[in-house]
Amino acid sequence: MASVCHAPAIFKNTKDAEGKPLIEGKKVTAYSNFEEAAVQFTDIIPFSLEDMLIENGGLYSKGDDWSTYAVEDGLLITGQNPASAELVADLLLKQLE
Repeated sequence: MASVCHAPAIFKNTKDAEGKPLIEGKKVTAYSNFEEAAVQFTDIIPFSLEDMLIENGGLYSKGDDWSTYAVEDGLLITGQNPASAELVADLLLKQLE
């Protein structure tokens, strides 16, 4: 599974077969709180992606603001922001080979 930018919002209520958050203990990234504030999305987006991923047990990390950054954990690939889309696609293609 691969997601970029705001798409990791899908993990807010996603659980595994045992009812635990799907991303618990997994390396993840998404739009950072700083990036949200910089583009004035804080009052538009209903929750902080960074905070939600951490609250759900994800091992959140981020690169420099607006930089290309992605993390891979098993079959899960996440990218921090739109600049990371190509890197995420490359990682996904490698997994599919």
